[in-house]
Amino acid sequence: MKPTRVVILNQYYVPDVASTGYLLHELAVELVKLGFEVEVLTGRPSYGPKDTWKDCPLKEVVDGVKIHRLRVSRIDKNNIPGRLINYMTFVIPMTLRMLFGSRRDTVYLYTTSPPFLGSIGWFVSLFRRHNYVNLLYDAFPQIGVWMGKFKKDSMIDRVWMAFNRGKYKRAREAIVLCSAAKKLVADSYPIDPEHIHIIPNWADGDDLFPMPKEESKIAQENGLIEDFVLLYSGNMGLYYDFDTILGAAELLKDEPFKLVLVGGGGKRDEIEQIVKERGLSNVLMLPYQPFDLLNHSLNACDASLVTIAKGIEGISFPSKLYTSLAVGKVIVALSEDWSELRQIVESNNCGIWSALGDCEGLAEKIRGLIRDKQGSTEMAKRARDLFDNVYTRELCAAKYAEVLQLADEQFTKEQTADRRAKLAEQLAGGAAAGASTNRNKAEQDEPPRS
Repeated sequence: MKPTRVVILNQYYVPDVASTGYLLHELAVELVKLGFEVEVLTGRPSYGPKDTWKDCPLKEVVDGVKIHRLRVSRIDKNNIPGRLINYMTFVIPMTLRMLFGSRRDTVYLYTTSPPFLGSIGWFVSLFRRHNYVNLLYDAFPQIGVWMGKFKKDSMIDRVWMAFNRGKYKRAREAIVLCSAAKKLVADSYPIDPEHIHIIPNWADGDDLFPMPKEESKIAQENGLIEDFVLLYSGNMGLYYDFDTILGAAELLKDEPFKLVLVGGGGKRDEIEQIVKERGLSNVLMLPYQPFDLLNHSLNACDASLVTIAKGIEGISFPSKLYTSLAVGKVIVALSEDWSELRQIVESNNCGIWSALGDCEGLAEKIRGLIRDKQGSTEMAKRARDLFDNVYTRELCAAKYAEVLQLADEQFTKEQTADRRAKLAEQLAGGAAAGASTNRNKAEQDEPPRS
C-alpha cells in the first residue's frame, strides 16, 4: 500500500510570521517523518509588516515538504478592501487548480485561512471525486457576529452558513481544537459527530523548555528577578480579556508583584492608556521579542497568563496555553466558568483559575501563589509534565495522521473502521491525560513487570 498523499492548503506558511504557518510547517514535517507524501499550497509571505515579507521561491522542497506558492497580491491586511483582494487572488486560482488538477489519490487539508477556504473543497467535490478534511482554527461567521461586524441571521451570516453547511456535508472528516468547537460544528452543520476529531495545537518542546527566571536575559534586563512576575506574551487582541488582570494589578500595586505584557495587537494602545491613567507602576509593557530570545522571554516570569474573552471559546481557543505549559510555568487562567481551559488547569493542578471580571478573587489567588512558593514550584512542574503527556508536536501529529488516513480512499471500509476505533481510543486517552495527568504514587513506584 503506497503512502498517503496529503496536500495542505493555507494562505500563510513559513517563513511568513503567521502562527498557523508555523504550526502547519511543523505538522507537515512530522507527517513526512511518519511516511506521508506532503505538499503545501500557499501564498507568498504577506501576513506581517512589509519588512517580514521575505523573498521565497515559488517552488521548493523544505524538510521533505514540497511547497508551491501562488503570486498573491500583498496589500495591507488591516485595510478591509485590500484584505479581500488578497483573499480573492489566493482563492480564485486555488479553486481553478483544484477543479482541474486535484487527484483522487490525495487527501486535501483545508484550513480557515482565509475563512472560506474550505468551500473550495465543497465546490470541487460537486464535479469530481475530491477527498478533503476541514481544519477549523477560527469559526466564521461566528467570529464576525461576536465582533459585531454583522448581525446574526443577516444576509452575510446566512450565506456564509450555507457555504459552511456544504463544506462540512461533503467533507470526509473535520478537525477542531477543543470540545466547545466540536459542539459548535456538530450543532450547526450536517456532519456526524463521529467524523469530528478534537486535536489541540501544540508547542515545540525542544525550543521551549523550563529555565530558572534568574537565568532569563529578559528578566535580568528588566529587573524582574525579585518580584513575583505574571507574564502575558503574544497578541493583545479582542479575543482576550485584560480588564480583569489590570484590575487585579491595581489591587496588588503595593505588593511584590509585577505584570509584564509582551507583544502587540488591537488592544495594546487601550491597555497602555489604562496603565497610564491608573498609575500602574507594577505593569511593564514590552514589544515582541526576537525569536531567538523567545524561550528567555517566556521564562522571565513565575506564572503565565492565559485568557479568553467571554463568548469566544469554541469560536477560537488560546494556543498560548501550550507554550506556557512547555516552559513549565504556573498557569493563571481567566475564562468563563464552564471553560475547557479551566478544566485543564484545575484538573491537572498546574495553576489557578479565576472568573472574568473577578479582580478581587484573582488578586487573592495571586497572593496565594506568592506566599506558597513550594506549591507554585510543584504546579510549574506539573505544567511541563502535562505538556509532555498531551501537547507535544509528535503526539498531535500522530493524531492528524490517523484522521488523514481515514479520508484516504485506498483503505478499505474495514481498515477505516479499525482506524476510527483506534483513533477514538487514542483521543479518549489524550482527553483523560489532559483532564488529569496525576498518577497514583503507588502505581508510579511499582517496579516494572517483565
